[in-house]
Amino acid sequence: MDDLKDRTKRFAIDVIRYCSNLPQKQEFWVITKQLIKSSTSVGANYRSACRAKSKADFIAKLSIVEEEADESMYWMELLEKLGEGKNEVLLRLKDEANQLVSIIVASKKTARNEKK
Repeated sequence: MDDLKDRTKRFAIDVIRYCSNLPQKQEFWVITKQLIKSSTSVGANYRSACRAKSKADFIAKLSIVEEEADESMYWMELLEKLGEGKNEVLLRLKDEANQLVSIIVASKKTARNEKK
């Protein structure tokens, strides 16, 4: 669990650093703000899930993590389409977001299938 806490935190930091290097043009402001919000929310909500009060609460909070990681991918796809995404860093961040979604989906399935 701590590995995923660290990984989601590292994802947020990497996204913030990436966004700080984007052009300071109006068309990037909204995307940058939304990407930073969704990517930092991944780790914050994962930490919250780790403190869940029940299995149902855990699964619900993991669903938020999944949604935020997927939303992060959306914003990165927009950057890619705007021509700012043809670089190695963005491709790595998109891959990490996709891996996080996969891990969370698998975790939700495991939690649902565990015997009570």
